[in-house]
Amino acid sequence: MKLIVFDCDGTLVDSQHMIVAAMEHAFAGFALPPPGRGEVLSVVGLSLEEAVGRLAPADRRNDVPALAEAYKQAFGELRRDKAHAEPLYPGIRETLLALADEPDVVLGVATGKSRRGLAAVLEREGLTGIFATLQTADTHPSKPDPAMLLAAIGEAGAEAHRTMMIGDTTYDIEMAIGAGTRGIGVAWGYHSVADLEAAGAHSIVDDSQRLQDHLRRFLQDLDR
Repeated sequence: MKLIVFDCDGTLVDSQHMIVAAMEHAFAGFALPPPGRGEVLSVVGLSLEEAVGRLAPADRRNDVPALAEAYKQAFGELRRDKAHAEPLYPGIRETLLALADEPDVVLGVATGKSRRGLAAVLEREGLTGIFATLQTADTHPSKPDPAMLLAAIGEAGAEAHRTMMIGDTTYDIEMAIGAGTRGIGVAWGYHSVADLEAAGAHSIVDDSQRLQDHLRRFLQDLDR
């Protein structure tokens, strides 16, 4: 069996506009200046309280749990507004469906998103049934701790050396290395190619077709 695990935000879906807007709403509710767009995107992939804790002023650390809750409420409201969306990146649907048809291949997700948020995305896109394992920040330490990815490997009955982690942030790559798997960076997400390289990505792809081609080579290599 081969396991391919995907991050969600910045890898499968482009949720940056909703994430930034929800963070702005949350901070405004506490009369705090909103963090810059680059600051917010730099912490995407971490669990919510970890991300908010990095963005909040040092003298407002006690407000982090409430800020995180305000963010969740704002994000939920934005999701119900048709003016906002978390679209799949170009070619991602086709890539996922093609990989799901590969023999002896299992797909999974490991994300800093909540279980509820991930379920909403997968249900909206009609992709719920193609993933054998879904790991979220609700029940695991924040990335780059490898616990989430190790749980995916265990639940799928896979092995680390036959597992690939796909993500757009250094947290994904560091998690992959910590779990003893390969990590592929995608260049269309929220961390730079230079940062992904520095984190130790085995390779970096810049579109979904190259990702699909790279994964097929990986799968073929495992069969040799």
